[in-house]
Amino acid sequence: MSDVERILLGHGGGGKLSRNLIDKEIVTRFATEGPLAGLPDGASLQVGSEQLVFSTDSFVVSPLEFPGGDIGKLAVHGTVNDVSVSGAVPKWLSLALIIEEGLEISLLQRILDSIKEAADEIGVQVVTGDTKVVARGQCDKLFVNTAGIGRKIENINTGIHRIQQGDVIITSGTLGDHGMAIMAAREQLTLNNDLKSDTGSVHRLVQAAAKWPESIKFMRDPTRGGIAAVLGEIVEDQPFGIELKEEKIPYNPDARAVAEVLGIDLMHVACEGRMLLIAAPEEAANILEAWKALPEGKGAAIIGEVTGDSGRVILETQIGGRRMVDIPQGELLPRIC
Repeated sequence: MSDVERILLGHGGGGKLSRNLIDKEIVTRFATEGPLAGLPDGASLQVGSEQLVFSTDSFVVSPLEFPGGDIGKLAVHGTVNDVSVSGAVPKWLSLALIIEEGLEISLLQRILDSIKEAADEIGVQVVTGDTKVVARGQCDKLFVNTAGIGRKIENINTGIHRIQQGDVIITSGTLGDHGMAIMAAREQLTLNNDLKSDTGSVHRLVQAAAKWPESIKFMRDPTRGGIAAVLGEIVEDQPFGIELKEEKIPYNPDARAVAEVLGIDLMHVACEGRMLLIAAPEEAANILEAWKALPEGKGAAIIGEVTGDSGRVILETQIGGRRMVDIPQGELLPRIC
């Protein structure tokens, strides 16, 4: 057996293995200072008098088409959401395709149509891109990379350093739908439900909350690793903690049913059209009301608050118990985005 260290599937799962790899190999080379320091979802760049946000993401989801969406919509929404939760209005996208020899042209056409539909709905332009074709067996049908640029929203200044005890955690809707829809489709589960991916854009949610910019402390879309990964990273080495109320966390009953069959904790499951926002308590109700007025925010809820319990995320269960919420170790659900 070789003792050479190698990349594991779990290194891409958004949990502890991912974080360790990024901290050891990426941060040490590129993120000790400058725009990548702190690993934001999008880099803030000053260009003359204008402040821009730049982000990029790659998508390898399997299957390419799934209930509620496909890899095309996912690529647009994923990148737009990273730009949006970085406090910007998304404006431009790049589009790069790696296509495996043998892919059906009709399937490619459907995915490209989805990309155009999603971009047009949001109001972003695809302005540059690239296409590569590789031999059979050298990728799984189609991989997509998108990069996005947006204009920073004035007066929004987010960061973990702004979070204080008493702040509240708000979610824009049900959690875990995307990951469970992918797994149900992949495993061909027949549970007689209508579960669909939550893939969608959060740009209007951010712009609605921007009416109270000083109250916005932190924003993130809970993709790989779910809310457990996001909140666990927030409190790591911090003088505060987070307490969640299980009864307040919104879950789709169909997603819960799939999770129970697969033995998966929905707090570890990715969303692709939801966001978490940590806000000052004084304006939390106003943000919640503004979100509920939007179709994509109708399921919004306040699910917890920031506490003085340093470095820990605690879940108060429906029966009155309390348990730690851990960051996932590795890859629970591969190829979901």
